[in-house]
Amino acid sequence: MGSQEVGLVTPSARGKGGFRLYTESDVDRLMVIRRMKPLDFSLEEMRDLLEITDRLGSAALPPAGAEAARLRERLDAYRQMADDRCEALRTRLEMAEEFAATLRRRMDAST
Repeated sequence: MGSQEVGLVTPSARGKGGFRLYTESDVDRLMVIRRMKPLDFSLEEMRDLLEITDRLGSAALPPAGAEAARLRERLDAYRQMADDRCEALRTRLEMAEEFAATLRRRMDAST
């Protein structure tokens, strides 16, 4: 299921033949989603993070005061989750590499 189908990114327009047309902002949103997927963020978390970044980046009506502080706090929580999940992936990769090395040693020993 693509990002557009679940409502995270909607094409800004349609070209001839029904091709989806995306703005630079749309592409930025797609890249955020693409980078969140390997870290196992849920669709709701992706949607929430996009809402936070949209609101913080709004030139038309930027948040101020307590609302801005609350949004930055939520954004920081996502940053911490991403950092934690990256560390967990590093640990898993280390374990996988050790396992692969063990198999290589066993193959070498059996020849």
